[in-house]
Amino acid sequence: MTTLTELNACDAPAFVERLRGIYEHSPWIAERAAAQRPFASLAALKLALQAVVDTAGEDARLALLRAHPELAGKAAIAGELTAESTSEQASSGLNRCTPEEYTALQDLNAQYKDKFGFPFILAVKGPTGRGLSRRAVIDTFARRLKNQRDDELRECLRQVHRIAEIRLNELLGVTLAFGPRVMEWAEQLGAISDSESNLTCAYMTPAHQATAAQIADWMREAGMEVHIDAVGNVVGRYTAAQGDAKTLITGSHYDTVRNGGKYDGRLGILLPIALVRHLNERGERLPFHLEVIGFAEEEGVRFRSTFLGSSAVTGSFDMALLDQEDAEGITMREALAAAGHDPASIPAIARDPASLLGFVEVHIEQGPVLLQHGLPLGVVTAIAGSSRYLVELAGVSSHAGTTPMGMRRDAAAAAAEIVLLVEQRCGNRGALVGTVGQLEVPSGSVNVVPGACRLSLDIRAADDAQRLAAVDDILAGISAICARRGIEEKLWKLVEAEAVPCAPRLMDRLGEAVERAGLPRFDLPSGAGHDAMRMAAITEVAMLFTRCGNGGISHNPLETMTADDAEIAGQVLLDFLRNLG
Repeated sequence: MTTLTELNACDAPAFVERLRGIYEHSPWIAERAAAQRPFASLAALKLALQAVVDTAGEDARLALLRAHPELAGKAAIAGELTAESTSEQASSGLNRCTPEEYTALQDLNAQYKDKFGFPFILAVKGPTGRGLSRRAVIDTFARRLKNQRDDELRECLRQVHRIAEIRLNELLGVTLAFGPRVMEWAEQLGAISDSESNLTCAYMTPAHQATAAQIADWMREAGMEVHIDAVGNVVGRYTAAQGDAKTLITGSHYDTVRNGGKYDGRLGILLPIALVRHLNERGERLPFHLEVIGFAEEEGVRFRSTFLGSSAVTGSFDMALLDQEDAEGITMREALAAAGHDPASIPAIARDPASLLGFVEVHIEQGPVLLQHGLPLGVVTAIAGSSRYLVELAGVSSHAGTTPMGMRRDAAAAAAEIVLLVEQRCGNRGALVGTVGQLEVPSGSVNVVPGACRLSLDIRAADDAQRLAAVDDILAGISAICARRGIEEKLWKLVEAEAVPCAPRLMDRLGEAVERAGLPRFDLPSGAGHDAMRMAAITEVAMLFTRCGNGGISHNPLETMTADDAEIAGQVLLDFLRNLG
């Protein structure tokens, strides 16, 4: 079995030879990486090999892609694949395709090569390394065939690096301690849903209660003291040796959006449980109590009220929300009581800030930044503030055929100009983003100039001054557009949430742990809201982001990550816990 120590110590030709099968028919990658030895960790070796490819010319990158065989192609049928490719394609059963599957793959291979000029590349061993199903391979093939060439070129190179990562693990005999367990747990929770066709887990539904019960079981098995509180938070406590020690809280939410993904929120619960299980098996205690909280509700799907679980912990739960009704007329109070909870006990959930060391949340990024930088982890600097508005525009409905273009008071045309205004004002401004996510022409007709239009505005930035300046400019621009076009405007402010900076002390501790793992520290803001926003009201907070695959898609069944990224996140969080003091 090859070791990292041996790879660091051998001469350059031996290094290249030992890594010969890692990148398909491309020994030049190992040759160029050899000079960067010694590598402090496997993660550092992976990044060095990746950097060689990323800095190579386009011709070299295309040659690397073209060195890969087609899936279930002629080379596979003729037995001409490398041993590594043969094993990988067999892991997904591509050597056992039905005639229909074989025909589908051949058609896709031909279409793909005609469109892009290089073969379709997919790490068929998948996020867990155990192999994708043939159906998943074909579906992914068909979906990516719709991509633009530049996007697909980048995705193929990412898949090449994922293949290399899996092969390096096998070469070095790496056993992942946390990643596979976390991925398996996420699969099990993903099978518990309000819907038969997708993953939906809304507050206090039967699926939500079953999910809470399963999380509680895993916490107990890990060696934690467990209870489910009055708002539905699942709380696991791993006690310190000293009873009067302070408490560090970690965790995230276990509810989902409708038709959501398996890792949003849940990664931040499952990964710490796996770490506690590891600590308990070793008989190791931390110098502080560690609490893992599965917050009951963050998304606001059922009762349109977000952050219920973390609001209860911070003592800011609005008891008036208990009278809000869902789509079926059931109040939140009734839903809690039906699940066996006592709503009157919610205020008692609030924690004493003096007892806390801080709150650290692990979360998938829900975006493409880490993916584009080729990094598995990032340290969050701040959670973006948000300004949200509903805009109503009133013009004049008139006949589409008889109203001259210059005499129209077209509300939809004004809305279109507003959309472009938001794009222009928020474009190329760092972490500032602006979105018109809802756009409606009420009672619109194909032959009528729109007399009314409704749209939403969502402006976010990690810097409040930058966000508010953008809001001022956009609102002034809307007024100017409407005045010029003869449109009446009405605006309603829906949300005004300030940005939440992460604590430099905790950020630095996370960053140091990332660097000890052999990775560069990479800081980035969070454009999405998280339970850490609420927890910041009572203690210092920090967040660790993990890479999100499939282009950074989240809140979607395509949301994905890998066992290797979960593993390195676990190693970094464990290092952080051991060195927090």
